[in-house]
Amino acid sequence: MKKALITGASGGIGLEVARQLAAKGYKITLVARSADKLTKAVAGLANEGHTALVADITDKNDLQKLLDLLRTESYDVLINNAGAGIYGQFIDTPLEDQLATMELNMNALVRLSYGFLATAAPGSILVNIGSLLAHSSFPGAAVYAGTKSFVANFTESLWYEFKQKGIFIMNFNPGATKSDFHKHAGSRAGAFPDFVLSSVEDVAKELVRALEKTRKPRVVQGWKNRLMLFGFKFLSRRAAINIMGKISPGMAH
Repeated sequence: MKKALITGASGGIGLEVARQLAAKGYKITLVARSADKLTKAVAGLANEGHTALVADITDKNDLQKLLDLLRTESYDVLINNAGAGIYGQFIDTPLEDQLATMELNMNALVRLSYGFLATAAPGSILVNIGSLLAHSSFPGAAVYAGTKSFVANFTESLWYEFKQKGIFIMNFNPGATKSDFHKHAGSRAGAFPDFVLSSVEDVAKELVRALEKTRKPRVVQGWKNRLMLFGFKFLSRRAAINIMGKISPGMAH
């Protein structure tokens, strides 16, 4: 039985991926900050033997507990899904909040990737969740977009370093999704046109499919998102940034 550990797994994409992997026979460890949500999440997974770890991975003590678990349990799959963002113009958003976003989206992800790969055996899989915004600027969420660009480049570099060792590493990039992310970031999913939004079920299904194929170091979720990035190739950078600024919930229009 394969074992997978998923961070940010008490809801949204992380929990739905856990559900789909559990249905395929994986033994899942869910990691998140809310004990109540984790208890309900584990109870809702198919099959038995799943566990949960309450941890804030920006806290060094909690992070160390998680790193110790990665070392002792020998997981087959690590999905670094935990992440956060804030909608708002750069100078209008508290700097400490933006630095906290960087700590979670980049520093914690790097530490967990290092801890997992230090003992990973051939056949192991690391998935770092990025964003469509890893490949496009996003005024009104500048720091968030910057962190996801980091995740994309970091992860794809690791893919090359580890491919000859039989370890697959993937940067998975969802587009706008109908989840609580937007509420926590200070907006709502409805701020985006409905036709660009994906359900968490569809996003998770595509992630699991890509995880099973172990082919591409970069996966952009959803044909609409892939089409948008393709279209941007025919625009000047200035034009593309202007388009993203006009649709951003973080900009006052």
